[in-house]
Amino acid sequence: MSRPIRAITATVAALLLATACNSTADNNSSAAKGSSVRGVTDDSIKVGGIVSMTTASGYSKKDTDLGARARFDRANAEGGINGRKIDYLGAEDDGQDPAKNLAAARKLVQQDKVFAIAPMSSVTFSGADFLQKQGVPTFGWGTLPSFCGPTYIYGYGGCMVPMPGGTISQTWPEGLKHVTNGSKGTSVAILANDNDAGTFAIRTYKQSFASAGYKVTYAKASVPATSVPSDWSAYTKELLRSDGGKAPDVVVSVMQTPYNIGLFTAVKRTGFTGVLTDPTDYDPGLLAKSTTKQALDGVHVLLSFEPFESRTADMERFKADIKKAAGGKDVPLNMHMMTGYMSADLFLAIAEKAGKDLTVKSFQSAADGFSDRSTMVGDRELPRGQKESFGCGALVQLKGGAYRVSSPFKCYEPIPFK
Repeated sequence: MSRPIRAITATVAALLLATACNSTADNNSSAAKGSSVRGVTDDSIKVGGIVSMTTASGYSKKDTDLGARARFDRANAEGGINGRKIDYLGAEDDGQDPAKNLAAARKLVQQDKVFAIAPMSSVTFSGADFLQKQGVPTFGWGTLPSFCGPTYIYGYGGCMVPMPGGTISQTWPEGLKHVTNGSKGTSVAILANDNDAGTFAIRTYKQSFASAGYKVTYAKASVPATSVPSDWSAYTKELLRSDGGKAPDVVVSVMQTPYNIGLFTAVKRTGFTGVLTDPTDYDPGLLAKSTTKQALDGVHVLLSFEPFESRTADMERFKADIKKAAGGKDVPLNMHMMTGYMSADLFLAIAEKAGKDLTVKSFQSAADGFSDRSTMVGDRELPRGQKESFGCGALVQLKGGAYRVSSPFKCYEPIPFK
Protein backbone atom coordinates (compact mmCIF):
# COMPACT_ATOMS: atom_id res chain seq x y z
CA MET A 1 0.00 0.00 0.00
CA SER A 2 1.41 3.40 -0.97
CA ARG A 3 2.17 6.03 1.68
CA PRO A 4 -0.70 8.40 0.61
CA ILE A 5 -3.25 5.55 0.71
CA ARG A 6 -1.95 4.42 4.12
CA ALA A 7 -2.28 8.00 5.38
CA ILE A 8 -5.85 8.35 4.08
CA THR A 9 -6.81 4.99 5.57
CA ALA A 10 -5.39 5.97 8.95
CA THR A 11 -7.20 9.32 8.85
CA VAL A 12 -10.55 7.69 8.00
CA ALA A 13 -10.06 5.13 10.77
CA ALA A 14 -9.35 7.89 13.26
CA LEU A 15 -12.45 9.80 12.18
CA LEU A 16 -14.63 6.69 12.48
CA LEU A 17 -13.24 5.99 15.94
CA ALA A 18 -13.90 9.56 17.03
CA THR A 19 -17.44 9.43 15.66
CA ALA A 20 -18.14 6.15 17.43
CA CYS A 21 -16.85 7.52 20.72
CA ASN A 22 -19.04 10.61 20.44
CA SER A 23 -22.25 8.76 19.49
CA THR A 24 -22.78 6.70 22.64
CA ALA A 25 -26.06 7.15 24.49
CA ASP A 26 -24.21 8.01 27.68
CA ASN A 27 -22.48 11.07 26.21
CA ASN A 28 -19.64 10.36 28.62
CA SER A 29 -17.04 12.56 26.95
CA SER A 30 -15.83 15.75 28.56
CA ALA A 31 -17.32 19.00 27.27
CA ALA A 32 -14.30 20.87 28.61
CA LYS A 33 -12.08 18.92 26.21
CA GLY A 34 -14.24 19.86 23.24
CA SER A 35 -15.98 16.49 22.83
CA SER A 36 -19.60 16.30 21.76
CA VAL A 37 -22.21 16.14 24.52
CA ARG A 38 -25.80 16.31 23.36
CA GLY A 39 -27.32 19.70 24.20
CA VAL A 40 -24.26 21.07 26.01
CA THR A 41 -21.97 23.85 24.78
CA ASP A 42 -19.37 25.92 26.59
CA ASP A 43 -22.04 28.41 27.63
CA SER A 44 -25.44 26.68 27.45
CA ILE A 45 -27.49 23.61 28.35
CA LYS A 46 -30.44 22.84 26.09
CA VAL A 47 -33.61 21.64 27.83
CA GLY A 48 -37.14 20.98 26.54
CA GLY A 49 -40.44 19.83 27.99
CA ILE A 50 -43.43 17.62 27.21
CA VAL A 51 -46.80 18.79 28.55
CA SER A 52 -50.46 18.04 27.84
CA MET A 53 -51.40 21.54 26.73
CA THR A 54 -54.61 20.42 25.04
CA THR A 55 -56.82 17.39 25.75
CA ALA A 56 -60.10 15.94 24.53
CA SER A 57 -61.74 16.70 27.89
CA GLY A 58 -60.60 20.33 27.88
CA TYR A 59 -58.25 19.77 30.83
CA SER A 60 -54.93 21.52 30.33
CA LYS A 61 -51.55 21.42 32.05
CA LYS A 62 -50.21 24.34 29.98
CA ASP A 63 -49.08 26.33 33.03
CA THR A 64 -46.54 23.59 33.73
CA ASP A 65 -44.50 25.22 30.97
CA LEU A 66 -44.75 28.64 32.64
CA GLY A 67 -43.58 27.17 35.95
CA ALA A 68 -40.51 25.59 34.36
CA ARG A 69 -39.71 28.77 32.46
CA ALA A 70 -39.96 30.80 35.68
CA ARG A 71 -37.41 28.60 37.44
CA PHE A 72 -35.02 28.49 34.48
CA ASP A 73 -35.27 32.26 34.09
CA ARG A 74 -34.22 32.75 37.70
CA ALA A 75 -31.31 30.35 37.28
CA ASN A 76 -30.14 32.31 34.24
CA ALA A 77 -30.55 35.64 36.04
CA GLU A 78 -28.31 34.30 38.79
CA GLY A 79 -25.56 33.40 36.29
CA GLY A 80 -26.67 29.98 35.11
CA ILE A 81 -25.33 26.60 36.16
CA ASN A 82 -21.56 26.46 36.52
CA GLY A 83 -21.22 29.22 33.93
CA ARG A 84 -23.80 27.84 31.49
CA LYS A 85 -27.21 29.40 30.81
CA ILE A 86 -30.28 27.20 30.39
CA ASP A 87 -31.56 27.27 26.81
CA TYR A 88 -35.17 26.28 27.51
CA LEU A 89 -37.02 25.45 24.28
CA GLY A 90 -40.42 25.35 25.92
CA ALA A 91 -42.75 22.35 26.04
CA GLU A 92 -44.11 20.15 23.26
CA ASP A 93 -47.86 19.48 23.46
CA ASP A 94 -48.61 15.74 23.53
CA GLY A 95 -52.39 16.27 23.61
CA GLN A 96 -52.51 13.51 26.23
CA ASP A 97 -51.99 11.11 23.30
CA PRO A 98 -49.47 8.21 23.70
CA ALA A 99 -48.34 8.45 20.07
CA LYS A 100 -47.74 12.20 20.38
CA ASN A 101 -45.91 11.73 23.67
CA LEU A 102 -43.40 9.40 22.02
CA ALA A 103 -43.15 11.67 18.97
CA ALA A 104 -42.42 14.66 21.22
CA ALA A 105 -39.68 12.74 23.02
CA ARG A 106 -38.09 11.71 19.72
CA LYS A 107 -38.24 15.26 18.35
CA LEU A 108 -36.63 16.81 21.42
CA VAL A 109 -33.78 14.29 21.46
CA GLN A 110 -33.12 13.51 17.80
CA GLN A 111 -33.99 16.85 16.21
CA ASP A 112 -33.59 19.48 18.92
CA LYS A 113 -30.71 17.65 20.66
CA VAL A 114 -31.72 18.47 24.23
CA PHE A 115 -29.56 17.38 27.14
CA ALA A 116 -32.58 16.88 29.40
CA ILE A 117 -36.36 16.99 29.45
CA ALA A 118 -37.94 19.07 32.21
CA PRO A 119 -40.85 19.09 32.70
CA MET A 120 -42.66 15.94 31.52
CA SER A 121 -46.28 16.29 32.61
CA SER A 122 -49.01 14.09 31.14
CA VAL A 123 -51.18 11.12 32.08
CA THR A 124 -49.38 9.15 29.39
CA PHE A 125 -45.63 8.55 29.17
CA SER A 126 -45.12 6.29 26.17
CA GLY A 127 -41.82 8.05 25.47
CA ALA A 128 -40.29 6.75 28.72
CA ASP A 129 -38.56 3.68 27.25
CA PHE A 130 -37.08 5.75 24.43
CA LEU A 131 -35.72 8.39 26.81
CA GLN A 132 -34.28 5.75 29.13
CA LYS A 133 -32.51 3.97 26.26
CA GLN A 134 -31.17 7.28 24.93
CA GLY A 135 -29.87 8.28 28.37
CA VAL A 136 -31.91 11.50 28.62
CA PRO A 137 -32.36 12.86 32.18
CA THR A 138 -36.11 13.49 32.48
CA PHE A 139 -38.03 15.25 35.25
CA GLY A 140 -41.72 15.49 36.13
CA TRP A 141 -44.40 14.68 38.66
CA GLY A 142 -43.81 11.02 39.53
CA THR A 143 -47.46 9.95 39.32
CA LEU A 144 -46.83 7.39 36.56
CA PRO A 145 -45.09 3.99 36.87
CA SER A 146 -42.34 5.10 34.45
CA PHE A 147 -41.00 7.45 37.15
CA CYS A 148 -40.39 4.46 39.41
CA GLY A 149 -37.27 2.48 38.61
CA PRO A 150 -35.67 3.83 35.38
CA THR A 151 -32.27 5.33 36.08
CA TYR A 152 -32.67 8.46 33.93
CA ILE A 153 -36.22 9.43 34.94
CA TYR A 154 -36.88 11.45 38.10
CA GLY A 155 -40.03 12.51 39.93
CA TYR A 156 -39.61 15.86 41.68
CA GLY A 157 -41.54 14.44 44.64
CA GLY A 158 -40.12 10.96 44.24
CA CYS A 159 -41.88 7.85 42.96
CA MET A 160 -45.60 8.30 43.66
CA VAL A 161 -46.87 4.97 42.24
CA PRO A 162 -44.25 2.40 43.22
CA MET A 163 -43.89 -1.16 42.05
CA PRO A 164 -43.71 -4.08 44.51
CA GLY A 165 -40.59 -3.70 46.59
CA GLY A 166 -41.01 0.07 46.81
CA THR A 167 -43.01 2.17 49.23
CA ILE A 168 -46.23 4.19 49.25
CA SER A 169 -46.57 7.75 50.51
CA GLN A 170 -49.05 8.09 53.35
CA THR A 171 -49.57 11.83 52.88
CA TRP A 172 -53.18 11.59 51.71
CA PRO A 173 -54.71 9.25 54.32
CA GLU A 174 -52.61 10.54 57.20
CA GLY A 175 -53.33 14.16 56.31
CA LEU A 176 -57.02 13.37 55.94
CA LYS A 177 -57.12 12.28 59.58
CA HIS A 178 -57.06 16.01 60.44
CA VAL A 179 -60.36 16.28 58.56
CA THR A 180 -62.08 13.05 59.69
CA ASN A 181 -60.82 13.20 63.29
CA GLY A 182 -58.92 9.97 62.86
CA SER A 183 -59.57 6.90 60.73
CA LYS A 184 -61.13 4.40 63.12
CA GLY A 185 -64.51 3.30 61.82
CA THR A 186 -64.32 5.70 58.85
CA SER A 187 -65.26 4.23 55.47
CA VAL A 188 -63.69 5.28 52.16
CA ALA A 189 -64.73 4.77 48.52
CA ILE A 190 -62.14 5.35 45.78
CA LEU A 191 -62.91 5.98 42.08
CA ALA A 192 -60.51 6.39 39.13
CA ASN A 193 -60.37 6.32 35.31
CA ASP A 194 -60.08 3.04 33.41
CA ASN A 195 -56.52 3.66 32.18
CA ASP A 196 -53.07 2.61 33.40
CA ALA A 197 -52.76 5.62 35.71
CA GLY A 198 -56.17 4.88 37.24
CA THR A 199 -55.41 1.20 37.74
CA PHE A 200 -52.16 1.97 39.54
CA ALA A 201 -53.87 4.66 41.60
CA ILE A 202 -56.52 2.24 42.81
CA ARG A 203 -53.95 -0.39 43.66
CA THR A 204 -51.84 2.14 45.56
CA TYR A 205 -54.49 4.10 47.44
CA LYS A 206 -56.54 1.04 48.38
CA GLN A 207 -53.53 -0.21 50.32
CA SER A 208 -52.59 3.26 51.55
CA PHE A 209 -55.96 4.12 53.10
CA ALA A 210 -56.38 0.64 54.58
CA SER A 211 -52.93 0.84 56.17
CA ALA A 212 -53.88 4.17 57.76
CA GLY A 213 -56.83 2.51 59.46
CA TYR A 214 -59.65 3.47 57.09
CA LYS A 215 -62.23 0.91 55.94
CA VAL A 216 -62.05 0.81 52.12
CA THR A 217 -65.52 -0.20 50.93
CA TYR A 218 -65.09 0.53 47.22
CA ALA A 219 -62.08 0.87 44.91
CA LYS A 220 -62.51 0.76 41.13
CA ALA A 221 -60.87 2.20 38.00
CA SER A 222 -64.04 2.18 35.92
CA VAL A 223 -64.73 5.69 34.57
CA PRO A 224 -63.92 6.00 30.81
CA ALA A 225 -60.71 7.99 30.36
CA THR A 226 -61.61 9.09 26.83
CA SER A 227 -64.59 11.31 27.68
CA VAL A 228 -66.39 12.70 30.73
CA PRO A 229 -69.66 10.81 31.38
CA SER A 230 -72.85 12.81 30.92
CA ASP A 231 -74.65 10.51 33.35
CA TRP A 232 -72.86 9.56 36.56
CA SER A 233 -75.64 7.43 38.04
CA ALA A 234 -73.99 4.18 36.97
CA TYR A 235 -71.02 5.04 39.17
CA THR A 236 -72.63 6.87 42.07
CA LYS A 237 -75.34 4.24 42.63
CA GLU A 238 -72.83 1.51 43.48
CA LEU A 239 -70.34 3.80 45.19
CA LEU A 240 -72.92 5.37 47.52
CA ARG A 241 -74.17 1.97 48.67
CA SER A 242 -70.76 0.47 49.24
CA ASP A 243 -70.72 0.73 53.04
CA GLY A 244 -73.19 -2.02 53.84
CA GLY A 245 -75.90 -0.41 51.73
CA LYS A 246 -75.22 3.15 52.86
CA ALA A 247 -72.87 5.90 51.71
CA PRO A 248 -69.21 5.86 52.74
CA ASP A 249 -67.86 8.60 54.98
CA VAL A 250 -65.29 9.71 52.39
CA VAL A 251 -65.38 9.75 48.58
CA VAL A 252 -61.89 9.80 47.03
CA SER A 253 -61.58 10.72 43.36
CA VAL A 254 -58.27 10.06 41.59
CA MET A 255 -59.28 11.88 38.39
CA GLN A 256 -58.84 15.20 36.61
CA THR A 257 -60.93 18.32 37.15
CA PRO A 258 -63.67 17.80 34.49
CA TYR A 259 -64.38 14.36 35.93
CA ASN A 260 -64.31 15.61 39.51
CA ILE A 261 -66.81 18.35 38.70
CA GLY A 262 -69.21 15.78 37.25
CA LEU A 263 -68.73 13.21 40.02
CA PHE A 264 -68.93 15.60 42.96
CA THR A 265 -71.97 17.39 41.52
CA ALA A 266 -73.76 14.07 41.11
CA VAL A 267 -72.78 12.91 44.61
CA LYS A 268 -73.95 16.16 46.22
CA ARG A 269 -77.32 15.91 44.48
CA THR A 270 -77.99 12.66 46.36
CA GLY A 271 -77.72 14.54 49.65
CA PHE A 272 -74.26 13.22 50.50
CA THR A 273 -72.79 15.13 53.44
CA GLY A 274 -69.50 13.29 53.89
CA VAL A 275 -65.96 14.24 52.88
CA LEU A 276 -65.00 14.74 49.21
CA THR A 277 -61.33 14.73 48.26
CA ASP A 278 -59.09 14.60 45.17
CA PRO A 279 -55.47 15.32 44.18
CA THR A 280 -55.98 17.75 41.28
CA ASP A 281 -58.31 20.68 42.00
CA TYR A 282 -56.00 23.17 43.66
CA ASP A 283 -56.36 25.93 41.08
CA PRO A 284 -57.58 29.45 41.89
CA GLY A 285 -58.42 29.80 38.19
CA LEU A 286 -61.25 27.33 38.75
CA LEU A 287 -62.96 29.91 40.95
CA ALA A 288 -63.65 32.20 38.00
CA LYS A 289 -66.70 30.13 37.01
CA SER A 290 -69.55 29.99 39.52
CA THR A 291 -70.64 26.51 38.42
CA THR A 292 -67.13 25.11 38.91
CA LYS A 293 -66.72 26.88 42.23
CA GLN A 294 -70.02 25.44 43.42
CA ALA A 295 -69.23 21.90 42.25
CA LEU A 296 -65.89 21.85 44.06
CA ASP A 297 -66.97 23.74 47.18
CA GLY A 298 -66.05 21.79 50.30
CA VAL A 299 -63.59 19.49 48.50
CA HIS A 300 -60.30 18.73 50.26
CA VAL A 301 -57.44 18.68 47.74
CA LEU A 302 -54.20 16.75 48.25
CA LEU A 303 -50.99 18.67 47.55
CA SER A 304 -47.52 17.21 47.24
CA PHE A 305 -45.98 20.63 47.90
CA GLU A 306 -46.36 23.57 50.25
CA PRO A 307 -49.70 25.36 49.85
CA PHE A 308 -49.58 28.75 48.13
CA GLU A 309 -51.03 30.14 51.36
CA SER A 310 -47.68 29.46 53.09
CA ARG A 311 -45.55 32.48 53.98
CA THR A 312 -42.12 30.84 53.68
CA ALA A 313 -39.22 32.50 51.85
CA ASP A 314 -39.26 29.78 49.19
CA MET A 315 -42.95 30.32 48.50
CA GLU A 316 -42.53 34.09 48.24
CA ARG A 317 -39.67 33.58 45.79
CA PHE A 318 -41.79 31.14 43.76
CA LYS A 319 -44.58 33.70 43.49
CA ALA A 320 -42.15 36.41 42.42
CA ASP A 321 -40.59 34.15 39.79
CA ILE A 322 -43.98 33.23 38.34
CA LYS A 323 -45.04 36.87 38.17
CA LYS A 324 -41.85 37.83 36.38
CA ALA A 325 -42.15 34.97 33.87
CA ALA A 326 -45.78 36.01 33.23
CA GLY A 327 -44.62 39.44 32.11
CA GLY A 328 -45.10 41.14 35.46
CA LYS A 329 -48.75 40.15 35.72
CA ASP A 330 -50.40 38.74 38.83
CA VAL A 331 -51.67 35.44 37.43
CA PRO A 332 -53.71 32.91 39.43
CA LEU A 333 -51.35 30.27 40.81
CA ASN A 334 -52.02 26.57 40.23
CA MET A 335 -50.41 23.21 40.85
CA HIS A 336 -49.28 22.88 37.22
CA MET A 337 -46.98 25.86 37.71
CA MET A 338 -45.51 24.14 40.75
CA THR A 339 -45.05 20.90 38.76
CA GLY A 340 -43.00 22.73 36.13
CA TYR A 341 -41.12 24.80 38.68
CA MET A 342 -40.05 21.90 40.89
CA SER A 343 -39.23 19.64 37.92
CA ALA A 344 -36.84 22.34 36.74
CA ASP A 345 -35.57 22.92 40.27
CA LEU A 346 -34.53 19.29 40.78
CA PHE A 347 -32.78 19.22 37.40
CA LEU A 348 -30.89 22.42 38.23
CA ALA A 349 -29.84 21.17 41.66
CA ILE A 350 -28.33 17.98 40.23
CA ALA A 351 -26.71 19.80 37.29
CA GLU A 352 -25.09 22.23 39.73
CA LYS A 353 -23.64 19.33 41.69
CA ALA A 354 -22.36 17.69 38.48
CA GLY A 355 -19.90 20.55 38.01
CA LYS A 356 -18.43 22.29 34.99
CA ASP A 357 -17.57 19.05 33.19
CA LEU A 358 -21.22 18.26 32.40
CA THR A 359 -21.96 14.96 30.69
CA VAL A 360 -24.76 12.47 31.17
CA LYS A 361 -22.31 10.33 33.12
CA SER A 362 -21.29 13.16 35.45
CA PHE A 363 -24.95 14.14 35.83
CA GLN A 364 -25.93 10.61 36.81
CA SER A 365 -23.03 10.42 39.23
CA ALA A 366 -24.21 13.65 40.86
CA ALA A 367 -27.74 12.25 41.13
CA ASP A 368 -26.46 9.13 42.87
CA GLY A 369 -26.34 10.22 46.49
CA PHE A 370 -27.97 13.64 45.91
CA SER A 371 -29.96 15.08 48.80
CA ASP A 372 -31.23 18.38 50.12
CA ARG A 373 -33.67 19.41 52.80
CA SER A 374 -36.70 21.59 53.43
CA THR A 375 -37.66 22.29 49.83
CA MET A 376 -41.25 23.09 48.81
CA VAL A 377 -41.73 19.33 48.27
CA GLY A 378 -39.92 18.30 51.44
CA ASP A 379 -36.60 16.52 51.87
CA ARG A 380 -35.27 15.17 48.56
CA GLU A 381 -32.99 12.16 48.32
CA LEU A 382 -31.72 10.06 45.41
CA PRO A 383 -31.71 7.30 44.33
CA ARG A 384 -34.36 6.64 47.02
CA GLY A 385 -36.73 8.95 45.16
CA GLN A 386 -36.71 6.59 42.18
CA LYS A 387 -38.25 3.87 44.32
CA GLU A 388 -40.39 5.77 46.80
CA SER A 389 -42.09 9.10 47.41
CA PHE A 390 -40.48 11.85 49.47
CA GLY A 391 -43.69 11.47 51.51
CA CYS A 392 -44.58 15.12 52.08
CA GLY A 393 -47.75 17.06 51.46
CA ALA A 394 -50.78 18.97 52.70
CA LEU A 395 -54.52 19.25 52.21
CA VAL A 396 -56.43 22.42 51.34
CA GLN A 397 -60.20 22.87 51.26
CA LEU A 398 -62.13 25.06 48.87
CA LYS A 399 -64.71 26.86 50.98
CA GLY A 400 -66.69 29.99 50.20
CA GLY A 401 -64.67 30.77 47.09
CA ALA A 402 -61.23 30.51 48.70
CA TYR A 403 -58.75 27.82 49.69
CA ARG A 404 -57.72 27.23 53.27
CA VAL A 405 -55.24 24.73 54.71
CA SER A 406 -57.16 21.80 56.22
CA SER A 407 -54.07 19.69 56.96
CA PRO A 408 -50.62 21.34 57.27
CA PHE A 409 -47.64 20.51 55.06
CA LYS A 410 -45.82 17.60 56.67
CA CYS A 411 -43.73 14.56 55.79
CA TYR A 412 -45.02 11.10 56.73
CA GLU A 413 -43.26 7.74 56.95
CA PRO A 414 -44.04 5.65 53.84
CA ILE A 415 -45.25 2.05 53.95
CA PRO A 416 -44.03 -0.96 51.94
CA PHE A 417 -45.94 -1.52 48.71
CA LYS A 418 -47.24 -5.07 48.38
